[in-house]
Amino acid sequence: MKIYRFLSEDDTSAFCHKVSLALSKGWELYGPPTYAFDAARGVMRCGQAVVKEVLGTYSPDLKLGDQ
Repeated sequence: MKIYRFLSEDDTSAFCHKVSLALSKGWELYGPPTYAFDAARGVMRCGQAVVKEVLGTYSPDLKLGDQ
């Protein structure tokens, strides 16, 4: 089955590290990154969807970050 995650973080190197860690665990980029201003906090935010093929069947209890 294919699973999906959306990674987000403030626009800092922490976002790049989060995406790089997911890629190192076999996740693949899905679509372009997003970039938006968080007016409540006054910061830019980044987001990136990632997907991965895994064995098994889907359950809402599945810990996506552990895959």
